[in-house]
Amino acid sequence: MARAVFGVVDAGPLVSVQDGGRPGLMRFGVPGSGAMDRRSLMIANLALGNPSGAPAIEVSRGGLTLDCVEGAVSVAVAGGGFVVQVAGLRLGSWVVVTLRAGDRLTVRQGPWGSWTCLAFAGRMVARDWLGSAATHAPSGFGGGMLAPGQQIVVDAARQVAEGAIPCPVWARPRRVVHAVPGPQDRVFPPEALEAFFGAPYRLTDAYDRMGVRLRGPLVAAGSALNLPSQAIVRGSVQVAGDGVATVLLADHQTTGGYPKIATVVPDDLDGFVQLRPQDAVRFVAVEARAAVDRARSRARAVAGYLQALKTL
Repeated sequence: MARAVFGVVDAGPLVSVQDGGRPGLMRFGVPGSGAMDRRSLMIANLALGNPSGAPAIEVSRGGLTLDCVEGAVSVAVAGGGFVVQVAGLRLGSWVVVTLRAGDRLTVRQGPWGSWTCLAFAGRMVARDWLGSAATHAPSGFGGGMLAPGQQIVVDAARQVAEGAIPCPVWARPRRVVHAVPGPQDRVFPPEALEAFFGAPYRLTDAYDRMGVRLRGPLVAAGSALNLPSQAIVRGSVQVAGDGVATVLLADHQTTGGYPKIATVVPDDLDGFVQLRPQDAVRFVAVEARAAVDRARSRARAVAGYLQALKTL
């Protein structure tokens, strides 16, 4: 069976092994984790003929450099506007290339985006935790963070057709984000809700896989902050006692007692995480039914794109 082996030369912060996530375990206190930009993971894998949720490497703006030390394998890079360099050739992300022993692959930040996914045509060998290789960054459980000197092994390595991957418009950063008010919007005064859904915010440097704090109007709750602990989902907008809003992301805690002023609709989250610190964003209130309609409409568009991708 063919295999390829890579040595990690350099890996920036939060570069980790991710897959489709660890669903169904939040009731046991286990976060779902998985890729920050879930659609980019799907695209990178499907471009190579892999299962859509197969393990891959999620690369942050800190970048990644790998040396192919054995074998040959095709790889796909999808997500963000990153720069990809292979054997001295400069490319953009959204590409499939083949690496052979002696080649060096460098992925670094480009003009836009915060996350990209690097998938391998084959089975990336990765440590499993509770049925998934997704890395939970705060604990390190799962496939783990990448570090210099580490080896990456790809079993059943394959080579596929090289070329560009079409970058859909919905993969770009989302500067207008739709959110359903609540579930604890009742504890916020009307002026706080008007500020959150009316004024611009900026992402701050307090940004990791658990969440990102926002800079903008403070939206302090008008009643008790210490609510009974309740479930949290990806996209919850939590407000602590200082009135600062935080959007919770892939490695979010499973429960919490701070009030949630809104919940970002899942359809917008992949685009939201591609924003960078200091980028501006506005939140637009939508009712739950409208959010479901948006999700269904986008799901049809994504399904059409993925079907076309399989035929390339």
